[in-house]
Amino acid sequence: MARWHGPVLVDTNVVLEAWRVQAWRALCGGYAVETVEECVIETQTGFQKRRPEQQIDRQTLLAGLKVVHKVPDAERAVALVRDGEIAMLDDGEKALWAHALARSDAWVLCGPDKASLRIGVRLGFRDRLVALERLLEDAGFRPRMPLRAAYRRDWLDRTLVELAQREGEIA
Repeated sequence: MARWHGPVLVDTNVVLEAWRVQAWRALCGGYAVETVEECVIETQTGFQKRRPEQQIDRQTLLAGLKVVHKVPDAERAVALVRDGEIAMLDDGEKALWAHALARSDAWVLCGPDKASLRIGVRLGFRDRLVALERLLEDAGFRPRMPLRAAYRRDWLDRTLVELAQREGEIA
């Protein structure tokens, strides 16, 4: 895949990992990063369990995002009709998929949750699922500390093959 130049939809996990490895500014500087309100809210919860350097500064988070989308109930309903398993996702991922499915432009989605990835594979968006590692490499950023496994390209590639096989898609 060549370097992506369109919208990059990110879930809460990606924000947390990019923040952890101090790559948030690089990610937002290299791409038009977008998310949904639920993911922003999720980044602000659980802060009491994080070390101070892992706490997400809301102003910095919002300043880096191109857009934070409010997902209307109608988009959520359409997404659930399209794939009922979307209801099983966390609130942020549920809203992110509802938003993604309502878009008419090209986008990629970055998020390591296997249930979310399974939705993407089942709905025919396997080629739009991207690893944080790839985005950072393409933007010319190398984190000082290693990304966790679920954010690396090799993990995503293996996982997508597994999911495609389970869903009956030819790997």
